[in-house]
Amino acid sequence: MRISEISTPDLRQSNQQPQSHHHHFLSLIDSLIKQTENFSLANPLPETIPSDLRQILTQLTQLVPFPNSVNLQIWKLSYRLWNACVDISNAASIRPSSSTSITESNAILRHVAADMLFLAGDVVGVPSPAIKSASFYHKTGLVWYDLRKFDLASTCFERATDIVSKIDITRISDWGERKLLLDLNLARSRTAWEVSDRNLAMTLLNRAKSMLFGSSDHYKMLAIQYLVFGKSLLSKNDANAFNQALKLLNEALDLCQKGCSASRTREQTLELKELRSKALRFISAVHLQKGEYESVIKCVRVLREGSGGGGGGDSADHHASLPVLAMKAWLGLGRHEEAEKELRGMVVSKGIPEGVWVSAVEAFFEAAGTAGAETTKGLFLGLLGRCHVSASAAVRVAYRLIGDCVGGGEGSRVRAKVVSELVSDERVVALFAGEAAAKERKAMHAVLWNCASDHFRSKDYMTSAELFEKSLLYIPYDIENRILRAKGFRVLCLCYLARNQLDRAQEYINEAETLEPNTASAFLKFKIYLQKNNHSGAINQIQEMKACLDFTPDFLSLSAHEAIACHAPSIAVASLSSLLNFYTSGKPMPSTEVEVLRTLVTILNTDPGNESEVLKFMKWAHARVSELGSESFLGKGEVGRQEQKWFAVTSWNFGIKCGKEKNYELCAEFLRLISEFYAGLKDEQDKENGFMVCKSLILTVSAIIASENQKKVALEDSEVKHAAELLDKAGKMLTSISMEAQFNDDRITAIEPEFFFIHTFCAYDICGRIDNLGSQQQLHIVKSFASSKACNPKYLLQIGLNASRGPRSNPEVATFALNECLSALLSSPSPDYQDVALIVRTLIVVASIHKGDSDDDAVHVMYKQAYRIMVGLKDGEYPIEEGKWLAMTAWNRAAVPVRLGLVDAAKKWMNIGLELTRKVLGMETYRACMEDFVADFEKRFQLQNNG
Repeated sequence: MRISEISTPDLRQSNQQPQSHHHHFLSLIDSLIKQTENFSLANPLPETIPSDLRQILTQLTQLVPFPNSVNLQIWKLSYRLWNACVDISNAASIRPSSSTSITESNAILRHVAADMLFLAGDVVGVPSPAIKSASFYHKTGLVWYDLRKFDLASTCFERATDIVSKIDITRISDWGERKLLLDLNLARSRTAWEVSDRNLAMTLLNRAKSMLFGSSDHYKMLAIQYLVFGKSLLSKNDANAFNQALKLLNEALDLCQKGCSASRTREQTLELKELRSKALRFISAVHLQKGEYESVIKCVRVLREGSGGGGGGDSADHHASLPVLAMKAWLGLGRHEEAEKELRGMVVSKGIPEGVWVSAVEAFFEAAGTAGAETTKGLFLGLLGRCHVSASAAVRVAYRLIGDCVGGGEGSRVRAKVVSELVSDERVVALFAGEAAAKERKAMHAVLWNCASDHFRSKDYMTSAELFEKSLLYIPYDIENRILRAKGFRVLCLCYLARNQLDRAQEYINEAETLEPNTASAFLKFKIYLQKNNHSGAINQIQEMKACLDFTPDFLSLSAHEAIACHAPSIAVASLSSLLNFYTSGKPMPSTEVEVLRTLVTILNTDPGNESEVLKFMKWAHARVSELGSESFLGKGEVGRQEQKWFAVTSWNFGIKCGKEKNYELCAEFLRLISEFYAGLKDEQDKENGFMVCKSLILTVSAIIASENQKKVALEDSEVKHAAELLDKAGKMLTSISMEAQFNDDRITAIEPEFFFIHTFCAYDICGRIDNLGSQQQLHIVKSFASSKACNPKYLLQIGLNASRGPRSNPEVATFALNECLSALLSSPSPDYQDVALIVRTLIVVASIHKGDSDDDAVHVMYKQAYRIMVGLKDGEYPIEEGKWLAMTAWNRAAVPVRLGLVDAAKKWMNIGLELTRKVLGMETYRACMEDFVADFEKRFQLQNNG
């Protein structure tokens, strides 16, 4: 309601005129208030008015103190603004749909009005200005509290408290002003409670005890607040919370008793006694939660006796919860006979609601267990006997018994069994015959169906099946209910499927399919075939599902899930493969195509030997990416990048796996896909992906060459050209990555050296097939690699050995690579002389084959180099067999010159052979023979010369 302005003196009574700057701000405030007063739903309030008023008020505050005339004007403007807020609230309440946007701005305006009144302070001629100002803040705080703006509410309440704290409360005689003091403390306490400041809330409640002024209404208000706080703590299942709740409820009880002493009318006394009974009931509930059953019994006894002490008086409490509390307390004490008395008393009493009685019976059964099963069943039947005269009564009884009966355990099953016996009784079924009982028949079916569903969800399939079967009794045998009966048969099929009674399940699904052939029935048949391990039947059933009129692709997705759960990957693959064919139709699908393909690949990966199938679906995915675009198929943003990465990494893993298994053809196909999935790399975040693409390109060509060697079938020109293109692309990427790593001095971002080697090895191979200049390009490739940081002697050895063999050998490359390798090995602290010997032998063989007699000195130099290597080595450090080979081949090379009479050439080779034998263990006999031959040869040579 609007606040009267009668008590506000007229500004014209003041003899002082406001100064010009005061007048300017007050005029602005007046103008804004006029706009607020003109508010209507057709003319909404400008959004800037609250902030404008707050800003002007802030500026005005800087001019304090004011003359009394200005304070009077501010006072009047505050009342006008407040009344305008009241009008706005009233208008908003007429049309609640518009109140949400208005309420908060209204609260801000009220807050401004309260601040204006506070700014005006004490005004001459205004009675109780502090109380009025505090009242404004209190009412504003309540509005903020309702809006759950507890910080602003607390600010208002605290400002009001500060204002009234300067007043001597002993001199306050007005009832409304006294109530304001109490209301302020209670409001502050509620706000503190909402922000979980429990200590402050309790302090304020205790402080409020000094503001009761002997009023029973004040006692009632404070008791209610204690009761509310105590009830809120009961919702927490915590021992400490229960203790705190008990303290609060006892405070409420004490205040009720004191309030009764202070009450002046019978109505006040009755209200407080009712509140006292309520507090006692909650105290009983707390004791029950804490397991203090004796205290519960005492509380119930006090409530039943009332204030008269004799029981049954006017003040005695007959609340329906008392026998329930008493019964549960007796059960807690293990005194089942007293609990049963309370329960039977509830049966006799018609004043107790049926739901309370059923709850009490359930509690009794849960506590009594197997020992009280017969008693409980008799009580159930006793309750049923009270309402069996009509179909609607039977529905109500069944609903009360099993409406919330599922929780697992024997109790749930016993209640379900009782209901099952009731609804299957011929006399009960007869109540639902005819069209007049159609509504009740549907209700009974719904009750049984829902209870059966609850048991099904609790995995109590036997009880569920029994109730589903009984629910069929309440479905008429007519065409209209054919679909409902089919639904019942299908759920019975599910129950027996869950119990693994497959033949029984098949009987029910055949009945359902006869009544209503649809996809759901076909799917359940599929599940039965699946659980019978009839895989061919299950796959055929997938085709049956697709032929149904109501078929949707969701069933294929479900079929795949079922197959995976039954460890039948072949059926899961068949289901998902069929599902893929629907993505081009444009119909809504249960999952994205990329998810289906990813799942297919994952399933196929569980069994070995499925690499060809995996490759087929990986190529499918790539084809769809090319057709739809990366974002449309894989997804946008990070999701799309992760999907792209998954397919690329999977291709990599399968490629590496196939390579290890020497299935090089599939290896090349998988690795080739990686670069196609990562086509169009652009930004810095694709660096890691770029590494993978580069590696995959290199390994793809390596696998192609390995596949050629494995099949013994030469690559076609188109394949060689394609391999060259892949290597060229990889080479550019390697160069870029190497330069970046060198520039940043970043070893982490560099590719492993072996990939530089593999790239060089493959480039050497492919380059030799392209044109006549291939040999020079091969040499250039190997020289470039030899000068790189990735090069090491092992790699050069492999390149040299490869270049020295086969139909496409390159002696220049072999000689260069092996000489570089030999230099590197010999410069190391501990050379591997096995590799050194191999290199020396290969160099000699290459020179012998490709240079022959044209450069005999070059070959001799190699033997001399080998001899120098062996000088200074320990016995056996240089491989003995290789040393023997060197010595024997060098000696044998003297044979031709000896026959031809080329004495110098013969001596050259015999001498190096003889020198080598001196460095090899086990050649003493050979050396002796050689020395004899040399001596004899020299004698003959001298004789020839003398002759």
